[in-house]
Parts: sequence; structure tokens; C-alpha cells
Amino acid sequence: MEKILIVDDEPFICENLKRILEEEHYETVVDRDGRNALNILKRETVDLVFLDLNLPDMSGLDILVKMKQWDPDLLVIIITGYASVESAVKALKLGAYDYIKKPFKADVIKLIVKLSLETQNLKREVSTLKKQTEDLLGGQALIAESPVFLEMLKQVREVAHHSETTVLITGESGTGKDLIARTLHNLSPRASRPFFEVNCAALPENLLESELFGYESGAFTGAKGKKIGIFEAADKGTLFLDEIGEMNLGLQAKLLRVLEDKKIRRIGGIQSHEIDVRIVAATNQNLREAVSAKRFREDLFYRLHIVPIHLPPLRERPEDILALSKTFLAEFNRKFGRKFKDIGPDAKQLLLDYRWPGNVRELRHVLERICIMHDDEMLREMHLPKELTASHPRDDSPSLPFDFPIPEAGINLEDAVDQFTQHLLQKAMRMKDGNISHVAKLLGIPRGNLRYKLEKYQKGQ
Repeated sequence: MEKILIVDDEPFICENLKRILEEEHYETVVDRDGRNALNILKRETVDLVFLDLNLPDMSGLDILVKMKQWDPDLLVIIITGYASVESAVKALKLGAYDYIKKPFKADVIKLIVKLSLETQNLKREVSTLKKQTEDLLGGQALIAESPVFLEMLKQVREVAHHSETTVLITGESGTGKDLIARTLHNLSPRASRPFFEVNCAALPENLLESELFGYESGAFTGAKGKKIGIFEAADKGTLFLDEIGEMNLGLQAKLLRVLEDKKIRRIGGIQSHEIDVRIVAATNQNLREAVSAKRFREDLFYRLHIVPIHLPPLRERPEDILALSKTFLAEFNRKFGRKFKDIGPDAKQLLLDYRWPGNVRELRHVLERICIMHDDEMLREMHLPKELTASHPRDDSPSLPFDFPIPEAGINLEDAVDQFTQHLLQKAMRMKDGNISHVAKLLGIPRGNLRYKLEKYQKGQ
């Protein structure tokens, strides 16, 4: 329940506001003295303040300044008379959220409170997301500048609020599927409840089942006592099943029943227990192919596939490579006492050209290794490991960006030229950060011609 502080020296105003707010089920605290109100803020957690500008002991503007110094994120709504609108505008400049004029209507109060608290909740969600991002994978795995990754994050934010919905996260190893699962939990109404992560590939079949479902005493050799499983422990929270494609068919059938019935039964038990758990699953496999090969149950696949979220590999989001690199460098500068400040043009190109099969995890490990072994103000080609530099041309002679094998049966020249052109366009767009004018100048073609080619190859993908 949100707590609202009312600071006004007029008893009628205080009682009227208190009645309106408590009708909407808000908790209220009333004080008619500015200094007392400041002490209340130091003792209690308050979500919003109604503050009169004209108080007997202090100026409302002075109180506002002290309140914002104490808590910069505190929402303050100014109460003012018609003659003091100019002061109210000044209060907005000092950090007040909004102001209301006397006399006010109940509907106006209810609406402004609703909107202001929604704003506060949004700020807290963003703060939670930032904190969780800082805590996981070195604090920077959710850094995104590429349109494809930003669009995926929008989907994550929307899906997070639908906390009953099952989610299937797909993507290559190292793309951060576990981080997205935690973000779904942290932005959901279940955020204050438990989050459990189970790697289905890391445990033997029988141990995985007992970990998930628990067991009764005597259920099997060595079961000397009752054990609560993770499904029960995660009640009201989120269970992240990583590497779900490695789960055996028998356990898949039991998981399907849990998803459908919202009940579990411990191994060796006869009583069912109701659970309220959001299931988030992840895999780097193609589950449709696994279904075709009879390695994954089709009914379970469609039960998990209600909301699919796909994490693009790092090579498909080149805009993020340099941003992540700079952030990881800053992190390891602090950790190892290094002084890398920027990335040289030769190193930038190598970072962009490399395909990063290990994705963000590999990028982070590469930069950590560099910062352990080297110290410089500029990250240069000489600092990069061999896997990034081995295939890079070292001379200035013209060379094809990739080899065209010519079979004995011949080759389609137009298709080969299209491939070559498309490769050059992609590389030029990366070099010039997508600036059409700069790319056109670099390639020596008119902007209209460049746009035509970009649209042509985009449609052809």
C-alpha cells in the first residue's frame, strides 16, 4: 500500500485530501508543520507528498528543496491558491512533480496521484533493471545499441508483466539467455519472490527429477527424509529451466503435466501439491528439429512456445560490439588497475570482422584476458588474441573479403557479384555507423543508388 504525506495547515484541506486518498486505499500521514514533515520523511518511507506552499513555520519552496535534497526521487505535488500560481511554477523548476489549485476536485486528485505513482513505479522498474544488469555478467550484458536487440528488449519488458505466461528463450551459447530470464523475473510482479535456475544438462536424469519434484522419506535408497523440490520452493516465483532440450522424454511428460495442472507430486508421494510458478525455459537447440527427431515432445514444445523470445547472436548486432567492448574495458580497468581509454581503428575493425562464435561471453573473456596481460591507453591490434587476427589481411594489396570457389560445372557471375556487393555494403555501413551520406561517399556512389541497393539486398534476405 502506497503511503502519502499531506502537509497543509488548513484542517479542511487535510481532511478532504485524506478522505479522497483513503477511498482509493492509500495510506495517509497528515502534518500541518513543515519541520515536522521533514522529520517524518527521515523516519518513514513515503511514496508521495502533497505540500502546501503557504505554511506558518517555513516557506513551502524551502521545504521542497530540503525534501528533494533528502530524496531526489521523491514525488511532491504542490498545493496552491490561485494567487500563487507563479510560485507553483517555480516549484516545478525546483523538482516538484505537479501542482493543484484550491479548490480542487476529487477526480482530479485521484488522477494526478495515479499518474504520479505510475511514474514512480516506472522509475523503480528501470532502477531494478539497471541494478540487475550491473550484478550479472560483469554488469553490462544488456547494453544495446542495435535495433534488433533493442526490439527484443522491448518484447522482454512487455512479456515480463504477464507473469502467468510461459516463455521460451532461444539463442546461441553466450548470448545471455540466463540474464534475460532473470530480467523477466525482476520486472514482473513476482520480483519479490524466489528465482531458481536449473541447468537440465548438468544433472543426471534421476537427480534432476528429485531436485525438481522433491521426494518423500523412503522413496528410494538413500531417501532418509522428506525433501521439498524446486517447484515447491519456487512457489509464487520463477523457475528458469536452462538447456531444456537436454531433458529426457520421461521427465518432459511430467513437466507437461505440471504446466497443465499447476500441481506436483513428490517422488514416492501420493498427495498432489498446488504450485504457482512461472516457467521460463531456454535452449540453444532447434526444438522443432528435436520434435521431428522424436527427441522432444511436440505437446511440450507448443506448451513452452507460448511466448518465444530469440536472442540474436553478436555477429548480427555489430552496433553492440564496440559499446560492449568499451564497457568491459572500463570494468576491467577498475578490476586490474589498467588505463585503457579507447579502441584504435585497427582493433575496432578486427573486433567488428570477427564472428564471435561464443557471443557476448567470448567478447568479455577476450577483453578480460587482454587487461590481465596488457596495459595501455589505446586498445590496439597487437593486444588482440590470434583468433581475431589470424585471418585478417596484413598487407595493403586489394583482396576479396571472402573466397569464391569455382566448381568445374561453372559459377553464376551475377550471384557472385551480388554477394560481393552485399558484403561491401555491410562493411561500409558498420564503418560509418549507418550514415547514408558518409557510406555513399566512401563507396563513390550517389545516395539514391546506395538506398536502392540497401533496399534490394534487405528484401532479398
